[in-house]
Amino acid sequence: MSSSTSPQTLARRFPEEFLFGVATASYQIEGAAQADGRKPSIWDAFSHMPGRVKGGDTGDVACDHYNRLEADLDMMADLGMEAYRFSIAWPRLLPDGTGAINEKGFDFYDRLLDGLKARGIKAFATLYHWDLPLALAGRGGWTDRDTAEAFANYVGIATRRLGDRIDTVVTFNEPWCSVYLGHLMGVHAPGERSMQAAMAALHVTNLAHGLAVQAIRAERPELPVGIVLNAMSVMAASDSDADRKAAERASDFHNGVFFEPLFAGAYPDTVLEACPDLAGHIKDGDLEAIHQPLDFWGLNYYTPMRVRDDASAAFPHVAAAPAIRPEKTDIGWEIDPRGLSHVVKDLYGRYTLPDFYITENGAADNTGVENGAVSDTMRLEYLSTHLAVAADLVSESYPLKGYFAWSLMDNFEWAEGYSQRFGIVHVDYETQQRTIKQSGHWYASLIAAHKAG
Repeated sequence: MSSSTSPQTLARRFPEEFLFGVATASYQIEGAAQADGRKPSIWDAFSHMPGRVKGGDTGDVACDHYNRLEADLDMMADLGMEAYRFSIAWPRLLPDGTGAINEKGFDFYDRLLDGLKARGIKAFATLYHWDLPLALAGRGGWTDRDTAEAFANYVGIATRRLGDRIDTVVTFNEPWCSVYLGHLMGVHAPGERSMQAAMAALHVTNLAHGLAVQAIRAERPELPVGIVLNAMSVMAASDSDADRKAAERASDFHNGVFFEPLFAGAYPDTVLEACPDLAGHIKDGDLEAIHQPLDFWGLNYYTPMRVRDDASAAFPHVAAAPAIRPEKTDIGWEIDPRGLSHVVKDLYGRYTLPDFYITENGAADNTGVENGAVSDTMRLEYLSTHLAVAADLVSESYPLKGYFAWSLMDNFEWAEGYSQRFGIVHVDYETQQRTIKQSGHWYASLIAAHKAG
């Protein structure tokens, strides 16, 4: 192992108060899709439709975390995790999205939060990680303005009941995915392919975030609140004027539509001009509601977005440009840790942003179990090189407060089903056997070295 990947060497580069954790999401790990009063989400419906998910996979069982909670918490404690980023399933708490509360759903999250507290692990809760109650989809889902009110209502109830044991809370995970992959590209639930639907979902989601922040603060003003954004690290294919302008448009379309309303109270002019549907959804007071002061934000980073000018394409008139580096993860994403520093520096140059966490970072490395061990050297190298960049950012005074590896364990990878493994712990889906991978042992060593000072 080179000195650059030595966990002890790397640990020394982070300040004492820096937090190390792991992340998961409810639909990806919990399973128990029909247990204890939970009703379907849009992902239950989508994954059960033929042709939507690789291999016809669903989240019906996933990692069976719902039934293996205590053992999974023990595993996290054994790994030395300081913080756990998880999401709360809206359809467990309010199975119809609004109306009746499901006490058994609250019981599960009570056990989770109490279990984290008992083990000294900080709870980083996400209130929406894509599992919209199916009942709300029948009325238009995220394209329907009433969903923003329904979300704020759910958030208020969840915060009142669970917020006393939560250390930080975020409204949405990666709204780019639920808006664009779900409504423009059709690869995520609900599977729409329409710019009109995407613009409606964009504004309703942003509005829901703002109303939710108000609901959280009304219940628990002391609870730190933020949002997690998978900001694109947009890189122009060349230094030509056309490609540089293409990168600017892509930046507005992919990042600006969230960062500008949230942190500056407006939408990018380029998007308002190119997508006239958007303006039609904005009512008086909306931008003020969206523009709530936040205590922090989370960045999910995996790979850069390389673009070139393409006048023939729909707005933002760009095409994907080829990767620069040959290394790829098993899902086919280019490995370039420089993209992480690029996107952070770009965003802090454009917007006035609070403290942040890297809330997801990791690699699909599908290495299997051999003789009871998993030698996932590509993931280990990925984590170490990206953590080195994170340490650089801290040393350059960017307000980075923590890092969460994606993911604690292999899980349901959305449209990819169970074909891609992102965990630092291997899951055998037949037996539900957990095996800590080499990367997991390495990450545990890093955390132990950091705690030891």
